[in-house]
Amino acid sequence: MQVEDAAIPAVKIITPKRFTDARGFFCEVYSRAAFEKAGLDFEFVQDNHSFSGPVGTLRGLHFQTAPFAQAKLVRVARGRVRDVAVDLRRGSPTYGAHVAVELSGPNGRQLLVPVGFAHGFCTLEPDCEVLYKVTNVYSAANDCGLAFDDPALGIDWGVDPIKAVLSDKDRKHPRLAELGAQF
Repeated sequence: MQVEDAAIPAVKIITPKRFTDARGFFCEVYSRAAFEKAGLDFEFVQDNHSFSGPVGTLRGLHFQTAPFAQAKLVRVARGRVRDVAVDLRRGSPTYGAHVAVELSGPNGRQLLVPVGFAHGFCTLEPDCEVLYKVTNVYSAANDCGLAFDDPALGIDWGVDPIKAVLSDKDRKHPRLAELGAQF
């Protein structure tokens, strides 16, 4: 497993080693021992799986507040997405900055998003399946979001934001300046 710092070092890009042959490939997408060896100490408690049909489906930007804040380990089993993490840690030198990484079935990369970040992704191909592990359970009372199209964030989602397919909930999230301290 290869572990790299993203543009914001708290966020990690993880690429599992693939063993390929005529049948396809095999890889270990998560190993607690390998994570610990890399200095990553996370206890994942739940696996989530989402399917998005149309290109330009945008899910995010989401986060949960304490005591239900979550770190996430995100990967794509099928398709291709632009995966984004926004730093919401007050006092951080990268507060309000973001990391954008392309995750796909073929590239096998994963994004480790720590607590203190909003997370979202946009599909760049049809029929995307995104799987992610989380370190805490979902809590509706602690579920929050950040406006995906906030100009202060300057996120290039890889699709025209006007054509993005969003839930009603994701269209109504506040901008960073309206958010207030969360972490």
